Amino acid sequence: MKIEEKKHILIVDDDDRIRELTKEYLQGNNFYTTTAKNSDDAKNKIKLIKFDLIILDIMMPGQSGLELTKEIKTSSDQPIILLTAMGGTSDRIYGLETGADDYLPKPFEPKELLLRIKNILKRVQKNKHLNPILKFGDIRVDLEKMSIKSKSGEAKLNAAEKSLLENMILSVGQIFHREQISRIVHLTKERAVDVMITRLRQKIEPDPKNPKYLQTVRGNGYILWTD
Repeated sequence: MKIEEKKHILIVDDDDRIRELTKEYLQGNNFYTTTAKNSDDAKNKIKLIKFDLIILDIMMPGQSGLELTKEIKTSSDQPIILLTAMGGTSDRIYGLETGADDYLPKPFEPKELLLRIKNILKRVQKNKHLNPILKFGDIRVDLEKMSIKSKSGEAKLNAAEKSLLENMILSVGQIFHREQISRIVHLTKERAVDVMITRLRQKIEPDPKNPKYLQTVRGNGYILWTD
């Protein structure tokens, strides 16, 4: 029988209590854990260890979690879950746009954090078999580099857009309801989902007002087609 490899998680938080409680909980659920009290401490440990996932507090002295997320994502695809006391939709969208894979407001239930960790790691494993290059007509999307190239230039995917495309490309031709998309990209309002779809169309569609690939299924949600 194949023994599942234990995953190694870095917990970055300046709150000693949260850091230690999260560490103990994850260790009790079969994860290796390392902790860091600020961004500088985290960066020193990231140089030495390839972590499977990083849990990162936004509000820290010195370099913030958002700034560290941007820095990490310029050279690495390590999954990141942001923790913050700011729970508004706009804050959540901004957090995802920095490159974070998920966003959890404080205070949080440890079981919810565990579920989100497992979902991200499962997606990462599944995506190892996914071709990172997608083509929509003359538009080329590199999921790994989170870049989009077209005749008019180059654009960037944010983490939420990448996550949605990864899920939809694995189920081409399948309708994704708004509630389902909300769960994938961690947005609570349907209007926020519609705005995100509009922005994604502007990046991957030759004619965003008449979408060929990311289409609306009236009354149901959205569906992705490829050439």
